[in-house]
Amino acid sequence: MTRTEQLSSGLTALNLNVPTPAQLKLMEYIDLLAKWNRVHNLTAIREPDQMVSHHLLDSLAILPALVECKTLVDVGTGGGLPGIPLALTRPDLRVTLLDSSHKKTAFLRQVKVELALNNVDIVCDRVEAWRPTSKFDAVVSRAFADLAEFAQLANHLVRDGGMLLAMKGVYPFDEIARLPDSFQLNRVMSLQVPQLSAERHLVVLDKAA
Repeated sequence: MTRTEQLSSGLTALNLNVPTPAQLKLMEYIDLLAKWNRVHNLTAIREPDQMVSHHLLDSLAILPALVECKTLVDVGTGGGLPGIPLALTRPDLRVTLLDSSHKKTAFLRQVKVELALNNVDIVCDRVEAWRPTSKFDAVVSRAFADLAEFAQLANHLVRDGGMLLAMKGVYPFDEIARLPDSFQLNRVMSLQVPQLSAERHLVVLDKAA
């Protein structure tokens, strides 16, 4: 199975209708990620075939949680995950990619130019230090190890009534128990990521008004 077929099959399994031009750009993104990764160490996944499942499909599995979102910030985005796949499949969604690494944000700027991502903004700063002019409908991360720390550091980025989305592996029972009062657990979604045998969960937290 080619990478293109891999992606198409995965999108069908996720019940996602992604137009062909967007699918082609997703594949271009993987090519760029693999190329830059050889020099800049953007991801531990080295093989482009694995990047389709571990990066693209893993990121796109959270799309159903973002139906009502118009603005999103991806905190600690690294090589642009999950933000870039989400931006490519949801051109109506305004996506901000936030990372404190200059080499990673340099890569993200290159991707923005090459893929003509007009709905993407890139910020090089630490999450606790950055003060945007307006807050976001949703804040997402797949990089933070601890849920309570993520909630504490990203609290100022979420509008009242907005959501915090934490991408996790196994169900994080202990982390949920340590959540601060400023957020309430909305739900934990079990994600079935095609071509990926590992457990995946999305923790959805509501910011108290």
